[in-house]
Amino acid sequence: MGDRISRRIVRWLLSRTRGGQITLIEDGETTIYGDPESKLQATIELNRSGFHRQLLRGSTGLAESYADRVWECDDTVALIRIAAINMPALDRLRDRFRGLLFPIQRFKRIGVRNTPNRSRSHIARHYDLGNDLFSLFLDSTMMYSCAYFETPQATLEEASIAKLRLVCDKLDLGPEDHLLEIGTGWGALAIFAAREYGCRVTTTTISAEQLELASARVSLAGLEDRITLLERDYRDLEGRFDKLVSIEMIEAVGWQYLDTFFEKCSELLEPDGLMLLQAITIDDRAYEGEKESKSFINTEIFPGGCLPSLEVMARCTAQRTDLSMVGLHDITAHYSETLLRWRKNFLGRTEQAEGLGYDERFRRMWDFYLAYCEAGFRERRIGDVQLLLAKPLWRDPLAPAELASVSLDPVADGPQAAVDAVENVA
Repeated sequence: MGDRISRRIVRWLLSRTRGGQITLIEDGETTIYGDPESKLQATIELNRSGFHRQLLRGSTGLAESYADRVWECDDTVALIRIAAINMPALDRLRDRFRGLLFPIQRFKRIGVRNTPNRSRSHIARHYDLGNDLFSLFLDSTMMYSCAYFETPQATLEEASIAKLRLVCDKLDLGPEDHLLEIGTGWGALAIFAAREYGCRVTTTTISAEQLELASARVSLAGLEDRITLLERDYRDLEGRFDKLVSIEMIEAVGWQYLDTFFEKCSELLEPDGLMLLQAITIDDRAYEGEKESKSFINTEIFPGGCLPSLEVMARCTAQRTDLSMVGLHDITAHYSETLLRWRKNFLGRTEQAEGLGYDERFRRMWDFYLAYCEAGFRERRIGDVQLLLAKPLWRDPLAPAELASVSLDPVADGPQAAVDAVENVA
């Protein structure tokens, strides 16, 4: 598509902006779109041609053109938030043509099934970029997942520790427990659980870089006798465990394998076992589009990734396992704050990143990635939840009678009924 036609389409789309104001500076000409009274305002300045054509490629084109310095913005998060506010109209347009596009999209998806070998390749493309990269913006715990801010004044490290404690407390961990963790990260949760709660931990990752650093950290903590580190795909795990935890790993499973993942988790738990799953989610109404789309995130940042919806996870557990949902905690607001802190750290360490060999294009792509995710959580295009799932013989020691009277059937009654039942218990 030519620049002239692309420019006309983009200008038409911008003219329909709601919920914010976008100022576009192009060839010395300034044009204002949207609501001038809105608190959400962003100014885009074009450095060279190609912006309009790239924008029509969606998030991938927007990210690549930003990385290539085609355009600058005074507030990238605000810009993406405005785009998110206006996405429902674009979603309706996309849905109108889904019937025509679906066969093509379905054909494309065949080649990106997350088989064990492909999963290792996908994970390596993100997590094996180098531990030094992640240390630029994470706190000393090296937790690369949503933190939990008990107060607005909490530091990132304090919030990460609070999240670790929240998870362990929900699992009611104790010295008699053997905890399985699917998705080691850099070992923060395994070390915290073993040191603070006295349990045994078996943890697995398929990232070579993460395994190397996690092993070193476990040794430094003197916990080799309590923590077993594996480099194994979740599908190859064996044994029975009292508790199971998986923190923001399910996004890498792929929609074709969600049933397999939950079935395996259920199989690995004792009959009275308990599981905590923390998941980045997409709105139920957008899930089909997420399965079909090739976006900036699932091609450039997390290859092969797919965000599950709350409904599809509830359906998988109800239809394919004997797990029951006994707790749900929405922590979405904490993720936007986490990402704000990560991005601030990342942008404040440009020289260190350059010294490590990460060039300007890479740094700008990651700047956009962190801004993109922050905006998505702030506008709730995506969410973050902690699900507590129990095997049939599990009983809450604090309220066994009340929990025994709760029936959660998200398939028959819908996921909101399950959420309402859990909230009534709480």
